[in-house]
Amino acid sequence: MPMIDAALAPLRSRPLSTQVDAIRESVDRLQALLPDREDSAVTLDFIEDDLREGLDAISEVEAHFTDILDTLRAEKVTPIKLLDAAEDFRVLNRIEYLMVVVAQLRRRLSQAAGKMREKTIKR
Repeated sequence: MPMIDAALAPLRSRPLSTQVDAIRESVDRLQALLPDREDSAVTLDFIEDDLREGLDAISEVEAHFTDILDTLRAEKVTPIKLLDAAEDFRVLNRIEYLMVVVAQLRRRLSQAAGKMREKTIKR
């Protein structure tokens, strides 16, 4: 988790509207490094989507853990409250989805790196 915390720290300190802008700015910077072709534009769109979806999934997983902490810090902790906190199967789905998004993002960033290399070689 420390790597995730470090990666998200700059985003967390900003309001959500600026976080979205940070993703867009990052994709725009990458666009400037890629060849101006349709396949590059498609790759960039997928990268942007993966970043947004991945960060969304991470925030839902974080919310789940925050809910558990809130339950444990409550004045009265009961077995039912603990079971309710543990029964959030959505978080398992989001973790599985996050694994898919991370794999897709890895592949797409590799594609972008190859396109960057092509642009550099052609110069």
